[in-house]
Amino acid sequence: MDAPKRPAQVAFRIHPIYRIFFLVLEPISALTGAFYTHFRQETYLSLLNAESAPEQAPKATSVAMSQLANMFFFFALNEALVLRSTADLRVWRTVLLVLLIADLGHLFTMSELGSSIYWDVMSWNASDWGNVPFVYLGMTMRVCFLMGVGLGESRALKRKDWKKQ
Repeated sequence: MDAPKRPAQVAFRIHPIYRIFFLVLEPISALTGAFYTHFRQETYLSLLNAESAPEQAPKATSVAMSQLANMFFFFALNEALVLRSTADLRVWRTVLLVLLIADLGHLFTMSELGSSIYWDVMSWNASDWGNVPFVYLGMTMRVCFLMGVGLGESRALKRKDWKKQ
């Protein structure tokens, strides 16, 4: 009895811009977010909104921020390790689509700070630069990837050729 045929994996060559952004820059950015939300909670809250930031984070806020740090950590590991482990275009597209949806959710959470948070560049602090335009950049990179920009002719690569990218 023959084993059921598995669909062929669609492998591709990763453009250096995508490789640098998705496998290095964005995971480092997420790890930075994890560090601040867990180890520098008061600083993080102050940068997020100085007017409402407490001097000392209440216990429930601290726990929630540590949970957020864990999500940043998960985001970094998921992107850096899952994408690094495969040259299957379907896996990349799936992961990046999920992250694009998460980007929209991330931007939506900023709405409590008022609409100017999305466009008032002159009022942005370091946290805002990471929470708004860097997310815009990530979304743009994901949309471009999902549309096939810079992927050229995605073709099946032999497994031995995956690592040569």
